[in-house]
Amino acid sequence: MSEYDLEDRLLDYAARIVRLTDELPPTRAGSHVAGQLLRSGTSALGVHGEAQGAESRNDFVHKFSIGLKELKESRRWLRLIIKSALIAPVSRVQPLLEETEELICIFAASIKTARKRVER
Repeated sequence: MSEYDLEDRLLDYAARIVRLTDELPPTRAGSHVAGQLLRSGTSALGVHGEAQGAESRNDFVHKFSIGLKELKESRRWLRLIIKSALIAPVSRVQPLLEETEELICIFAASIKTARKRVER
């Protein structure tokens, strides 16, 4: 997958996160989870942009590692939404959780590849 394709995928992902957080109930719990998920779920898009302008491979690895951390945090918030039934049915959240898992794998693989190149 090219960086341009990943950028589009991250843009779509962030848009889906925005829409999902707007669907959370206006309760204390819903507002808290919405804020946390909105921050972590949209940050991978920005981090990817920063990584494209990385000054070195180590800088790229560092930036992608931040994106990976944010995606893993998003996964936890999505799992909480499902577990606490903040949005029902679960089938409305599950596809976004699956996309999160795929993006985690992409970021992890990119980091692994970049680290190998640094070692050479």
